[in-house]
Amino acid sequence: MALKQAIAPLVDLVYPPRCPLCGDAIAAQDGLCVPCWSTLEIPEPDPQRPDIVAATLYTDTARKLVLSLKHGRKIALATMMARQMAGRLGALEGNWLAVPVPLHPVRLWQRGFNQSALMARELCKRSGARLCVDGLKRTRQTPSLGGLGKAARAEVLEGAIAANPRRKAELQGASVLLVDDVLTSGATTNACITALRSAGARHIRIVCFSRVVEH
Repeated sequence: MALKQAIAPLVDLVYPPRCPLCGDAIAAQDGLCVPCWSTLEIPEPDPQRPDIVAATLYTDTARKLVLSLKHGRKIALATMMARQMAGRLGALEGNWLAVPVPLHPVRLWQRGFNQSALMARELCKRSGARLCVDGLKRTRQTPSLGGLGKAARAEVLEGAIAANPRRKAELQGASVLLVDDVLTSGATTNACITALRSAGARHIRIVCFSRVVEH
């Protein structure tokens, strides 16, 4: 961390900080300009799902950030996004594990990183949770869920996510932060929760950068 802070001015000199959405000059490498920042929408707490912590609603701005991270390979955005997630999460009591939603090994190889794992790592730095990066695994590769209804998504994901046998001792009785970039229909999240509960997780909270709200 000290080295990172020491070379930050040099990095800023060579690569002046720019807003990842509009390209305007900004003060730090991991932020947004004020106009873009103002377009992010913060969700109200959901009394029906108090275990869900979302930093933003899935607006056009949030979508661009997520896609810039996942497909634009702007992995520095994970720091900013996790910072917002940590702010919404608040202080944690007791010991927590941060478990990212997993990618299938083929998808991970193609992309080069798991964006949820990057967020989970940064979230741990700010929340005091302990990272369990491989707590869950994909048992088979599934097709894209885009365009599918809620029931179809659940069917595709049935049995596709399981607890990692090597981590079952850690998951047994654990309090878990399930970390994802976007919560849409909840099919992937529910599959992860089922797997975590089967491994004996005691408490599960969902922490995501952005949440799709159905109207």
